[in-house]
Amino acid sequence: MPPSFLEMAVQHFDRALRTVAGVAQEGPANRAAPDADAPQGPGPSSGETQHIGRLMRVNYAGEVAAQGLYWGQGLTARTPEVAEKMDTAASEEQDHLNWCIRRMDATGVGPSVLNPLWLAGSVTLGAAAGLAGDRWSLGFVAETERQVMNHLQGHLGRLPDTDPATRAVVEQMYLDERSHAEWAEGAGGERLPFPIRAAMTVSSKFLTNGSYWT
Repeated sequence: MPPSFLEMAVQHFDRALRTVAGVAQEGPANRAAPDADAPQGPGPSSGETQHIGRLMRVNYAGEVAAQGLYWGQGLTARTPEVAEKMDTAASEEQDHLNWCIRRMDATGVGPSVLNPLWLAGSVTLGAAAGLAGDRWSLGFVAETERQVMNHLQGHLGRLPDTDPATRAVVEQMYLDERSHAEWAEGAGGERLPFPIRAAMTVSSKFLTNGSYWT
């Protein structure tokens, strides 16, 4: 018997609370963390440790926002197929949330206090993208993932060589985001107009700066 609407609402609410609080959760993939077997090396200096932790807090906040986008897009998808794919993508990226939590814990840095804001805003944006139609919604996914890829590349350039464990996590996240972007484009996603892409870039700057410091 499928779950009732109330049961699904409670499950999503519980999932949202755990996500913004930085609590690890199981996902369908539940892959081993890329840093599990990575050489730890001598470790970063104390100053570098805080910097690395804040970078991973930014990455975690980005994954919180991605969850919100997928949830919002799934709620307003025009077809059950696209709604299911959005939910699957959100579940698959649970691994990213868990991996970020591991690296944040390793550096003693907690989640951003602004996570509820990122989640709520992203659900709203995702719902709006879904209402525009599935092709535009898929295009929104593709553009989001492309911008996340650029963001992760920037972080790889800022991570010290003394922390191969964190680099392993960010590198795997990059590969996964590329896979999701290619999926969305292959499924028929439309390229977004430049003003929308530019606005997405600006909004990501607020998330990056806000999450790094708070």
